[in-house]
Amino acid sequence: MIKRRRTKTIKVGQVRIGSSAPVVIQSMTKVPTVDIARCVKQVNQLARAGCRLVRIAVPTRADTAAFAKIVQKVNVPLIADVHFSPRRAIEAIEAGAAKVRLNPGNIKNRESIHRIIDAARMHRTAVRIGVNEASIRDLKRQDVPIKKRTALMLKEMKKYLRLFENHNFTQLILSAKSRDVLRTIEINRMIAETFDYPIHLGLTHAGLPEDAQIPSSITLGTLLAEGIGDTIRVSAADSPIIETEIAKQILIALGLYERTRPELIVCPTCARAGIDVIKLARRVEKALRSIDKPVRVAVMGCVVNGPGEAADADLAVCAAKNKGYIYRKGRKISTVPESKIIPTLLKELKKL
Repeated sequence: MIKRRRTKTIKVGQVRIGSSAPVVIQSMTKVPTVDIARCVKQVNQLARAGCRLVRIAVPTRADTAAFAKIVQKVNVPLIADVHFSPRRAIEAIEAGAAKVRLNPGNIKNRESIHRIIDAARMHRTAVRIGVNEASIRDLKRQDVPIKKRTALMLKEMKKYLRLFENHNFTQLILSAKSRDVLRTIEINRMIAETFDYPIHLGLTHAGLPEDAQIPSSITLGTLLAEGIGDTIRVSAADSPIIETEIAKQILIALGLYERTRPELIVCPTCARAGIDVIKLARRVEKALRSIDKPVRVAVMGCVVNGPGEAADADLAVCAAKNKGYIYRKGRKISTVPESKIIPTLLKELKKL
């Protein structure tokens, strides 16, 4: 059981973030904000996929105007992603953003920040202070050595946070991201030790899904296992639904989310296998797509680990040459020819 870090609890719309509240999955729309219909459709798709917060970029006045309309058409709290323009931040707050994301690397004017704080207080809008390594490096005329970058990120976070606390505003969520796995882990450990605000986790510029999945899983998994992290986003250059699916799998693997769909366990196969286990597993995986239950199904290729895995599975097949032994809750219930394995598993799933 993971012991979550104790933090302030912040409300983003109706969603609570921090301490004992569940870790919240969020993602970001990837269609033009001014295309209201497409944006609303993607927000709703993300909500159905498991996102409890959705972030939308608002770089122009037209985008904040569209944001105001999108807010009215969806049921999930929206975050306005703001860079460079304090005016956009205030417009987004007035448009109904549940939270705005500000970047200390490009919104730095003290008076402008105070105006944003006043607007956020009036509208009960939370603020995420999001420090990115790439943006922080732009604050210096000379590039910052790699070994000093996390220290600089923490310094900028402290300085920015002081502006909010001195203005009596504490409805804050913090984040510090890098494209580098180890630096992202390091800076978030530092933030967790220094502040008691909820932390948003993510790895920037992680790449295409096949390249992003492992670095994101290592980064987020390491921190979450240490109790650090209250809301997460997996970044991948593809559909945001894929981001959400990866995030959900990370949380399920750590026991922070309950599984709602089937879990398929498959042995890696070896020379002992008397059947094409991988081919069989692919057929089972395809059959399970229509099942909306958190059942555990095991596909094993021989008797070494087969019976043991079958004991832990709701349903299992231990394959032999041209046949399969079907187990339910650890008890062998039938022996069927290879051609009958899939139909038998589906029949038994219905009984469950």
